Amino acid sequence: MAHRVYGELMRYAHDLKTERKMHLQEGRKAQQYLDMCWKQMDNSKKKFERECREAEKAQQSYERLDNDTNATKADVEKAKQQLNLRTHMADENKNEYAAQLQNFNGEQHKHFYVVIPQIYKQLQEMDERRTIKLSECYRGFADSERKVIPIISKCLEGMILAAKSVDERRDSQMVVDSFKSGFEPPGDFPFEDYSQHIYRTISDGTISASKQESGKVDAKTTVGKAKGKLWLFGKKPKPQSPPLTPTSLFTSSTPNGSQFLTFSIEPVHYCMNEIKTGKPRIPSFRSLKRGWSVKMGPALEDFSHLPPEQRRKKLQQRIDELNRELQKESDQKEALNKMKDVYEKNPQMGDPGSLQPKLAETMNNIDRLRMEIHKNEAWLSEVEGKTGGRGDRRHSSDINHLVTQGRESPEGSYTDDANQEVRGPPQQHGHHSEFDDEFEDDDPLPAIGHCKAIYPFDGHNEGTLAMKEGEVLYIIEEDKGDGWTRARRQNGEEGYVPTSYIDVTLEKNSKGS
Repeated sequence: MAHRVYGELMRYAHDLKTERKMHLQEGRKAQQYLDMCWKQMDNSKKKFERECREAEKAQQSYERLDNDTNATKADVEKAKQQLNLRTHMADENKNEYAAQLQNFNGEQHKHFYVVIPQIYKQLQEMDERRTIKLSECYRGFADSERKVIPIISKCLEGMILAAKSVDERRDSQMVVDSFKSGFEPPGDFPFEDYSQHIYRTISDGTISASKQESGKVDAKTTVGKAKGKLWLFGKKPKPQSPPLTPTSLFTSSTPNGSQFLTFSIEPVHYCMNEIKTGKPRIPSFRSLKRGWSVKMGPALEDFSHLPPEQRRKKLQQRIDELNRELQKESDQKEALNKMKDVYEKNPQMGDPGSLQPKLAETMNNIDRLRMEIHKNEAWLSEVEGKTGGRGDRRHSSDINHLVTQGRESPEGSYTDDANQEVRGPPQQHGHHSEFDDEFEDDDPLPAIGHCKAIYPFDGHNEGTLAMKEGEVLYIIEEDKGDGWTRARRQNGEEGYVPTSYIDVTLEKNSKGS
């Protein structure tokens, strides 16, 4: 049905739409051509009418001068020439108007009796083909449904047979086997003899327990232990068990005295308690969030996905690393050249030709590093050209906002010292301090104003903050000239947003909360 009915119907509808558009376009062209012929005929008619009026005026002027006894012969001749000229022009326009009128009448007859009926005929044939195609699709739809009906009937019969073969006992037993709790019924409570302090002499035949027995059970302790687990009808009693220790949990003795590992419910509970009480060894959740965003976000070679200041720092850091590698390769090249000179002076110490592959490899590495340095310096110069006016504003920003020194943003703070950008987590001293450092964080930067989002921003890149149109955010760091402003939501989430996307309102006191 999908291929032969629905798919074919969609393809035919597309072709039908294209054909109908073509026919309508032909009708518009024919109408435009007829309108053009009418305009030409109308212009020639107006021109002929105008020339006839001019000829009548010329004739009246000639007759007036001819009847005037005071008029000179020259004036009469001039009026006669003007009359002849106007009469000749009126005759020419009359012939042109007649030709245009005849042409328009012919085109109009052709338009209404040939062209338009032909277009309507084509549209009618197209609609008849559409009707035939629809009937074929309806027939194909019915055939498909008819072929599927036996399969549906067979499925329904199978459902009826399956419903008749339901065994409720077997089903309930399967449920019991799948979801049984595994709880063991509690044992008998031992007899507690409180009269042994009264009667010092105890016979062996009494039912009192010996003082030397180590498995004495306290009823209060047993009842207290039963408060942990719940089952279907309330709290499930739990038999008394010895204290759990890591060594006693995982070992068991065999008759020959050897020990082997055992895994039971109690060791699992012990391990789970250890996991719950253990402290995760991570410096801070902020660094964890940053590492996750670095893994999730796509990193580009030129760091163009970062804000300009962060891009500049990353490029400068890469250039420094490449310069160090270049210095190492240069030192290695110098050492190889010295060794080659020694081998050439003293052939017994070695073959100078054996150093040539290493020298060629070192030269290739030097050329490659120089190209990388040149490429990264070009990117760096591009970034510094865009943020040229930023250095003058940096000093005043550091003076006015000393609280921002040494603080990390999701990508690092805007500070001149690159060493403040990336710093290791503080060393942990003891179990308690490690747990405290895990949740410690710097105090939030004070808000120096607020802003309203004019346009929505997705914030896919690392360090940026997504915002919706009309959302209000706190401003915690102004734009330094690179087109980015640092903002914070009410829930504490921070990041950079484009300055051109927001309407900024700064407080009079920049140190205000």
